[in-house]
Amino acid sequence: MDHAQPIPSSFPWRTATIVVGAIAAVELIALLGIGVVRLAPSHAAKPAVHRVAPRHAAPRVPTHPLRTRSAVRVLVLNGNGVQGAAGAAAARLHLRGYRIGGTRNAARRYALSMVLYVPGWIKEARRLAHDAGIRVVAPVDGLRPSQLSGSKLVVVLGNA
Repeated sequence: MDHAQPIPSSFPWRTATIVVGAIAAVELIALLGIGVVRLAPSHAAKPAVHRVAPRHAAPRVPTHPLRTRSAVRVLVLNGNGVQGAAGAAAARLHLRGYRIGGTRNAARRYALSMVLYVPGWIKEARRLAHDAGIRVVAPVDGLRPSQLSGSKLVVVLGNA
């Protein structure tokens, strides 16, 4: 009866497996240590943040239903340098039902078109931005009430 002869092995598989397992265990422990250090709350003293109320806090504006387009007066400013752009935009807005408070050139050039609003008119500003295809809506900044020509919303035409 013939018995199978053992295959001579030139590579110590058992030793290699133990060494690779040990290296993997060391890497795992190192990664866990790094994670614990990174995710642990810091006990270092952080400077206290003091919030100071603004000197002239804006009064709370009561909420109101959305005003009709015919009740909204819009000033259109040309901030892109294209001659006649403000007049053309004003004509389109007028066709949509908005009252136009005036058209003129902006004090500087703008990269983006935007709709600006006075306090209490954000709902109407968002609707106007939607109607005009403008993405940026922000409070009026840098214009005095006397410069608004009685308008509550301002469309500033930019390059985009």
